[in-house]
Amino acid sequence: MKKLVKWCVGFWNIRQGRKSALFLLMATLSVVATVMLSLPLNAQTIPQKLPTHELRGVWLTNIDSDVLFERDRLKGSLQRLSELNFNTVYPAVWNWGYTLYPSKVAAKVIGRAIDPTPGLRGRDMLKEIVDVGHQKRLTVIPWFEFGFMAPADSLLAKNHLQWLTSRSDGTRIVKEGTHNRVWLNPFRPEVQQFIQDLIVEIVRNYDIDGIQFDDHFGLPSELGYDAYTVALYKKEHRGKAPSKNSKDPEWVRWRANKITDFMKRVFIAIKATKKDCIVSVAPNPQRFSYEYFLADWQKWERMGIVEDLVLQIYRDDLNVFVSELEYPEVKAAKSHIPVSIGILAGLKNRSIPMQQIQTQVQKVRDRNFAGVSFFFYETLWNMSKEKPLDRQTSFQKIFPTPTTYPNILADWKP
Repeated sequence: MKKLVKWCVGFWNIRQGRKSALFLLMATLSVVATVMLSLPLNAQTIPQKLPTHELRGVWLTNIDSDVLFERDRLKGSLQRLSELNFNTVYPAVWNWGYTLYPSKVAAKVIGRAIDPTPGLRGRDMLKEIVDVGHQKRLTVIPWFEFGFMAPADSLLAKNHLQWLTSRSDGTRIVKEGTHNRVWLNPFRPEVQQFIQDLIVEIVRNYDIDGIQFDDHFGLPSELGYDAYTVALYKKEHRGKAPSKNSKDPEWVRWRANKITDFMKRVFIAIKATKKDCIVSVAPNPQRFSYEYFLADWQKWERMGIVEDLVLQIYRDDLNVFVSELEYPEVKAAKSHIPVSIGILAGLKNRSIPMQQIQTQVQKVRDRNFAGVSFFFYETLWNMSKEKPLDRQTSFQKIFPTPTTYPNILADWKP
């Protein structure tokens, strides 16, 4: 550009004189300005205005990650997230059939008050996150990651076989990668009471800002054929047994509605314990959540028992990613509550390039969502093919200035 202008000035000084040169220079610059303004925003150097309130979250888990297993490491990680202008953390508190915090409820039902992993022994990891996180101005929303799921060989499963549900052929094991999982029956009163007691215990005993559930708060649709559930279904259908087709629409709807009833009960219990505790859900897109996990978050949102939605859209194909942002149920939810988008930062054996992450964040911002959250902490920069410092620098560019979590209970304006 500079060479073009310089050449024009020299040429016009020779041929037209100073006055003509000035006129033609101004005309040329006007054309250049018009061309520049016609370019896409990402081709310009003008900085974009960032939202004043934006969720900038990350999930902290004990799967393929050791961030939770040592006090100083955890403190340093929270410090770094704060420095990079993240504002929300979702620490796992219920995984592998154990609580990751000292729990009297778990001690009574499972026989252990906390996950036996050495790095958690003698500590209250959740209290550490709440204390340090709030010092660093981080919103802390514990994540009830496993929901009704448990390892097949866990104490919980072994000691409460009658609590487990099954397929129509009586089998119980559900594969998750290489792991054997079983599922607690979400329709049994004693299972519901146990899960609710765990949740209320966290809400009552910790200064948390909210609590989050996901698809595991539902049930794989192939399950639900245990004797208790079949008898309950028959009782409500004049003796008729449920369809052998696990995807039968009526059978799916009946189970999903039962789970919705429990979700409502949990919401009421949370609010009775701490009225300003945010109830957050981080599901897959509605079609998948409902069909495969009987988790009807669209209905939950319409009923007002979800106050914050973080939709997991883990897609590499940008067109598919964008299309998921445009579904009617997503737009409808966005008009009622803050809806943020969960973005995959990587997995243990799958590195996601920073360029993809940056592009997806921009697509989310272009559509005025409430923010983004990344799965999961370790893959932000520790578990990547790109250099950790380069990744951190890139996140600093995505979040150049601090901002606050959208206050849905006070000033959220859809």
